[in-house]
Amino acid sequence: MSTTTYTVTGMTCGHCVSSVTEEVEQITGVTGVEVDLPTGRVTVTSDAPIDDALVKDAVEEAGYALKP
Repeated sequence: MSTTTYTVTGMTCGHCVSSVTEEVEQITGVTGVEVDLPTGRVTVTSDAPIDDALVKDAVEEAGYALKP
């Protein structure tokens, strides 16, 4: 089990949270996604470590960006 936390910029509402959650959940191996809107923190739980580039791509697909 692996847990990684990212910071996503640009989220302002519940729809933003849903979009990011939906995209990140589609990554193979992801077992859970928790988004904290006020801080922009996205915690990803997975069976094994997930490549950060996959998470970045999923977040961008939802219309947002990972904070460097």
